[in-house]
Amino acid sequence: MAFAPMGPEASFFEVLDQHRASLLAALRRGGGEPAGGGTPQASSFNLKKALRSVCEERKREACGETPSSEVLASIESVIQDIITSVAKNEAPTFTIGNRSSWENIKFEDSVGLQMVTHCTTRKIKSDSLKSVKKFALILKILSKIYKLVQSNTYATKRDIYYTDSQLFGNQTVVDNIINDISCMLKVPRMSLHILSTSKGLIAGNLRYIEEDGTRVHCTCGATAVAVPSNIQGIRNLITDAKFLLIVEKDATFQRLLDDNFCNRMSPCIMITGKGVPDLNTRLLVKKLWDTFHIPVFALVDADPHGIEIMCIYKYGSMAMSFEAHNLTVPAIRWLGLLPSDIKRLNIPRDTLIPLTKRDQMKLDSVLKRPYVTCQPFWRKELWNVLADLKPIVHDLDGNNGRL
Repeated sequence: MAFAPMGPEASFFEVLDQHRASLLAALRRGGGEPAGGGTPQASSFNLKKALRSVCEERKREACGETPSSEVLASIESVIQDIITSVAKNEAPTFTIGNRSSWENIKFEDSVGLQMVTHCTTRKIKSDSLKSVKKFALILKILSKIYKLVQSNTYATKRDIYYTDSQLFGNQTVVDNIINDISCMLKVPRMSLHILSTSKGLIAGNLRYIEEDGTRVHCTCGATAVAVPSNIQGIRNLITDAKFLLIVEKDATFQRLLDDNFCNRMSPCIMITGKGVPDLNTRLLVKKLWDTFHIPVFALVDADPHGIEIMCIYKYGSMAMSFEAHNLTVPAIRWLGLLPSDIKRLNIPRDTLIPLTKRDQMKLDSVLKRPYVTCQPFWRKELWNVLADLKPIVHDLDGNNGRL
């Protein structure tokens, strides 16, 4: 029986077989060179380059990325549709799934919030004064993505913005268009070769190597490490941690570091997205879970905003529901601060803050979310928030409320 290698190594044998076939074909033609000519040195160089390229592609696939060839083909298909429309004297349009409607979302406890297959869409028309600028901007960014993927290079969202800041107007416009393109092409945003600047921090028992070869050694001391910009590029992750703690706020995270939490609870890993988590922080939490499968806990404020942030890590968000499989960690457990802890810990009322109108609106919204309606315990905790007072985690450091 022939040996059939699995994984990235399989690519080596495939390319090797192709190279061997090329040599045999050259011999049959009576020549001493592979098809296309070239010196043995050049052929060897091209073989090594091809091997490297294929292995890198397989590694990206293993990390959940869409192969570059598929991304390029998807973009080419979109452009072909535009050319076809123009040839028929029709105004080209982009059709994108509606990322702002709960009607397009389904919930599964094992995955989180996902965009349904046959979702309602919106059209970005080239013949409408209302959307023609956005149509042009999508086309412009699509061309940049194509060049990045084709050349296997990367750029940040900020880089894209500064290529023509006056045209884009502001960074938010670029961010939304990139997410729309990812949704339209049905590929993870990481496969578009566009990175985002990380705002998150990580500390504790963790070591890894970044894509450029930089060795990172997180510690349990008072200094945290910035979350990498290219999560898919990090490798050789090593830890002895028994659990991962997600902390909502930077102030709470810093306070725990100052109180030597990581050493006292060692070995552990602690991470914060400094409020609503950015994509890289969420990707890192997902990567740590997929790699180590250690318990993951969330420490957030016992208010609607803190609870929603915990749910973003756990079940995802409506805006990024098309990429739920790459971002969510349903195994996350709500450690605290629970609204019911207010009474249980005898927290003084003068340390609590009244709920604002914005808090109450957020609470009403969260109570309607599918991941809350199916969990009686969560609903009970959220109803406790209606006491009109909320505790802030990092303020619980007095004599009567010390964590």
